[in-house]
Amino acid sequence: MKFFIAGVAVLAAGIVVLPSAAQTPGPSHAAQQTVPSAPKPQPAQKMAGQLVFSRSAGLSGNATATIGPAAPATSGQAITKPVATNAERRAIRFTAYRMDVHLETGQRHIGVRAFMTVRNGGAAPLRCIPLQISSSLRWDRIRVDGRDVQFPVATLDSDADHTGQLHEAAVPLATPLAPGQTVKLDVTYSGDIVPNSERLLALGAPKEDALSSDWDGIGVDFTGLRGFGNVVWYPVSSVPALLGNGAQLFDEIGRQKLDLTGASFSVHLTVEFPQGKAPNVAVIDGRPVALTVSNAGSANLPGVATASLAQSALGFQAPSLFVAIRHHYATSNMDLWTVPADDPAASAWSAADAAVTPFLMSWFGNRLQRRLTVLDLPDTNDAPFEDGAFLATGVLPGATSEIEGILVHSLTHAFIESPRAWLNDGVAQFMSTLWIEQQQGRAKALESLEPGRQALALIEPSSPGMSPGQPLLKAYSPAYYRTKAVYVLWMLRELTSDQVMANALRAYCAAEDARNLGGKPIEPSFQRSFEQADSNANLSWLFAQWVDADDGLPDLRIDHVYPSPTQTGEWLVAVDMSNSGYASAEVPLTVRSASTSISRFVMIPARQQVVQRILIMGRPTQVVLNNGSVPEVQDSYHVVNLSAAAASAGETDASDMNQMAGIP
Repeated sequence: MKFFIAGVAVLAAGIVVLPSAAQTPGPSHAAQQTVPSAPKPQPAQKMAGQLVFSRSAGLSGNATATIGPAAPATSGQAITKPVATNAERRAIRFTAYRMDVHLETGQRHIGVRAFMTVRNGGAAPLRCIPLQISSSLRWDRIRVDGRDVQFPVATLDSDADHTGQLHEAAVPLATPLAPGQTVKLDVTYSGDIVPNSERLLALGAPKEDALSSDWDGIGVDFTGLRGFGNVVWYPVSSVPALLGNGAQLFDEIGRQKLDLTGASFSVHLTVEFPQGKAPNVAVIDGRPVALTVSNAGSANLPGVATASLAQSALGFQAPSLFVAIRHHYATSNMDLWTVPADDPAASAWSAADAAVTPFLMSWFGNRLQRRLTVLDLPDTNDAPFEDGAFLATGVLPGATSEIEGILVHSLTHAFIESPRAWLNDGVAQFMSTLWIEQQQGRAKALESLEPGRQALALIEPSSPGMSPGQPLLKAYSPAYYRTKAVYVLWMLRELTSDQVMANALRAYCAAEDARNLGGKPIEPSFQRSFEQADSNANLSWLFAQWVDADDGLPDLRIDHVYPSPTQTGEWLVAVDMSNSGYASAEVPLTVRSASTSISRFVMIPARQQVVQRILIMGRPTQVVLNNGSVPEVQDSYHVVNLSAAAASAGETDASDMNQMAGIP
């Protein structure tokens, strides 16, 4: 699977992408992959000058940009110096979107009227509202509280859009918007959206890889608009961020998703299509919506189809929009939409669905929150995209085990939906590791966590005083809401049992389901679900330090081992351990002899030392602290091998014998 963007920051951000079915080089499926010429110049209001794609802009909000005929015309006044500052951009909170979207698939055109409610989430009054859309779109009209306003438009360099630039309108306010207050906006914008890989080509990416990653565009057979981070088709307010600058862009994508969580979102969609090319599948915000064809069209007039997404609350996501012509196959838990060339793969995907369903039901019960929708992408090499229980990917036959791995992850979203990113993404990653455990063994499952731990250790604060970090409840970086979340779920499982874990997941799903159906108004609590599943488990410390706060990672060590024989022939092994980190950890301690192995869970508080004594039959040969299920600063395995001479001496200084090694 090619996913060039994720690869740019995989080490810094701990990006985890879906496993994909085996893909072999082959021709693109449809003609819609042909990239048309640039959008037609607009009359009357065309801006003067020559557009230059520049990577030299600073990120302070005061960068300049040259605007020319390649940019769509706008009713706003073109300026070269942005009016808004990063502080003002960061203060904007969108609390409601009501959108009327019009697609002309034959022209690759989109026209949008959006009614929005914006709140000042900052600490200072706002003199203007910064609004951004893709640089391939133009602002046509903006109204504030029912009144038209004149507004300047600047072009910002930002890789949040596939063009590498955004058009920012600085919407003036008659009266400064005080902190906590809201204002209603009515905006209209339009333009053509075609696949564009400028941001990746600027980094030196091969053209084929760049187009496989940045495939967003409008077309007759396929329209795919993934939202912020790929193509900004709805208004946002973001701090400009560039690829190749560490995890900057991916963190900004996460911040945008976090800020949108809970916002009201509804869409009415109208699609104009050429005669005989009516779309039959539409997915908005990751949810399938029914298309109604009201006019089939003629040789001279386009056909018309409509669909609506009722008002709903956004989760941790960038709203997306997909419309396509596909063949439909229904399996037990999913709706599969394929291009004709991939129809033979439907049976393999159906078989994989049947194979993984019993495994998922053993954890979540037999009730789906909603069915999984899988949409076949136009090209076999296109990078997959996931939005909750929606997966856009190449539907290829592949190996059964690879398809099963994809569906374990994606179907998890069909069983559990949460507005909390660490549960929405973390549980899906967690189930993927449990599937590895079932298929390949526990050692392989724990081994799969290690690359993420290394990325997590790089960004975790060395101490709470150095940085507040990212508590999982408010995490926006993938290294936290995916990687750290998976570790926390493993820790909860290790400290309880599979049955307790399953009961907690089912209780949380039931509570979330009741809330979505208008039942209990309270937000479900995963901690509460665990306490109900096992009233004897003392897990409050774990949620306090690992979920509600970010105290970094533990840094464990075996300091000394004191083995001594007893009169009964057994050995008493005393193990001195320390934690120089700022997060407490309860980890397994294992003592092995030639004939047996004994494990105990040991709580090692932050910045403290503890001693654990274990009685074992036979001379001890090895002491192991942690098993890879608890992430640490340096390594998650600590091994001391005890020689016969050392054991007979009755003391081992582990400072010379700590070995970093994997334990089967």
